[in-house]
Amino acid sequence: MTVRFRRAAAAALFLPLLLSGCRFTTRRLPIPKAPSIEQTVSPEALVARLNRRWEALRTLTAKVDVQASELKTKEGLAKDYTSFPAIIMIRKPEMLRVYARIPVIGTCLFDLASDGKTFTLLVPRRNNKVIQGSNTLKTKSASQMENMRPGFFLDAMTVRGLEPDDLYSVTADTVTVEDAVRKHIYSVPRYILSISRRNPDSQRLAPVRVVYFHRDDLLPYQQDVYDSEGNLETQVVYSGYRDFGAGKYPSAVTIVRPLEEYRINLAVNDVKENQPLSDDQFVVKIPDGAAIQKLE
Repeated sequence: MTVRFRRAAAAALFLPLLLSGCRFTTRRLPIPKAPSIEQTVSPEALVARLNRRWEALRTLTAKVDVQASELKTKEGLAKDYTSFPAIIMIRKPEMLRVYARIPVIGTCLFDLASDGKTFTLLVPRRNNKVIQGSNTLKTKSASQMENMRPGFFLDAMTVRGLEPDDLYSVTADTVTVEDAVRKHIYSVPRYILSISRRNPDSQRLAPVRVVYFHRDDLLPYQQDVYDSEGNLETQVVYSGYRDFGAGKYPSAVTIVRPLEEYRINLAVNDVKENQPLSDDQFVVKIPDGAAIQKLE
């Protein structure tokens, strides 16, 4: 037995004796308010609920107000852009259209369409500038906003079900949340669904997504999406669920892209599900004579 180990063992033995003679005071701690409802489901049932919701969704059309921010975390700076109205259309599996308008005037600010593999972006106010490229970012630009790709809208606006080769686990815990305005603290029971896939020829599991559910309504309130290297690529927070006539949907969606350092806040004003959306609704009309910039 080494001298260091003997000293550590002696300290561990004498600590209870020392504490037995200590004086103490008792103080009151704030008692977190518990939710009125706390549901309990099995991991299989939680995944089945998520899969049913995803399978039932064919199309989604949302009217939103968009506010974007460029973040410089190391410098403690943020550049906030003026919010603007937009319409987001999604058709499974990968079709996307985002049409943004200039506030008050109502003319087109930008028009974006994607088929899941490539995208087209039209910016009329920049001399009808057109950008086309792959949905996969290969070469980063010095401008953070030019690194944006449309795929994150699909990840953010919907919470996908599990793929056949996905592995998952479900854990449960309770976090304490403080409401500074009302000066209350709340206990929030939650389920955490961790989704991963097995790497070929390896015992290592690669993280895909983590979805957090409140246990009062079993609705997702946060989704973390990871890239192929295991880095947190997209973090989405959902809040203020409302019934828009097609089931409950969050009225506020916050999208954070930590690697590119930008954040997008969506105030959701209206949502319609499973309306017919044709192919031509996912096509950007390029003006005659417009110069097209190709991105790698």
